[in-house]
Amino acid sequence: MNLIHRLELWGDAHHPLWLDMIRAALGAVILAKGIYFLSDTSVVQTIMESKFGFAGWMGIHYVGFAHLVGGALIFFGLLTRLAVAVQLPILIGAVAFVNMTRGLSPLNSELWLSILVLVLLIVFFIVGSGPLSIDQWLKTHRNS
Repeated sequence: MNLIHRLELWGDAHHPLWLDMIRAALGAVILAKGIYFLSDTSVVQTIMESKFGFAGWMGIHYVGFAHLVGGALIFFGLLTRLAVAVQLPILIGAVAFVNMTRGLSPLNSELWLSILVLVLLIVFFIVGSGPLSIDQWLKTHRNS
């Protein structure tokens, strides 16, 4: 049994119900951020130009689309680990390159939100979607 399979089994066995509420809230936050990015691409374009020196339309649409679809998948608990894996590079970039340049000030709420979301993404990458999810429903109703 490889490490990923053992990690998945451990996560399925050690998942309290209240953690599903946090997963749904995390998905809603990521989904809202995706809607915000896609509704006002100038914000993301300004960040990309100031940090990386190019507009990066591909990056802008990747971030928005990944947040939109990934947030919905995380919210409903469908393909949670895959959705989290797509979100991780975006959040690592947000923490390391975008928000960290403003400093670790308590007033830098975007940095703290990004760090919290990154930590929660790592948690849900390990523990999975949980008992109140479409993934769990599909596992239990596979034969019917």
